[in-house]
Amino acid sequence: MKKVAIIMGSDSDLPVVEKAAAKLAEFDVPIEVHVFSAHRTPDQARDFARSARANGFGAIIAAAGMAAHLAGAIAANTILPVVGIPLKSKSLDGVDALLSTVQMPSGIPVATVGIDGAVNAALLCVQMLALSDEALADKLAAARAAETEKVLAKNAAVEARFNH
Repeated sequence: MKKVAIIMGSDSDLPVVEKAAAKLAEFDVPIEVHVFSAHRTPDQARDFARSARANGFGAIIAAAGMAAHLAGAIAANTILPVVGIPLKSKSLDGVDALLSTVQMPSGIPVATVGIDGAVNAALLCVQMLALSDEALADKLAAARAAETEKVLAKNAAVEARFNH
């Protein structure tokens, strides 16, 4: 199975990034986690991105806040799919990171999830990997069915309370 790289701009991003790592672990998707900054370690970020495909990765998650150039810097140096997680900040609540991550120029796409959307970033990577991995696709279908059952149980409880 292909690996997923999770890259964050700072170790202060770890509380959000851990949610992506945990979700990928639920699907037994192997991961590597790194701290690379688009601004402070651009050479290392570039080198990682350029070699990621050859090193067995199938997708990359890039989490960054504020200027949030990490996902774009990674995407510019790989043909692998990159999923950006814009991170909430104190000054602009993550809107700055969201706009920096989602507004990529034509030709260098970054799939962008919501602010602090680590779980969806992980699930998007699982979906991509499942395109060529039937066992992973089956796990994903089972997880979706379980989520459906949870919502239907909540619906039944609400209906029982209010619909007499």
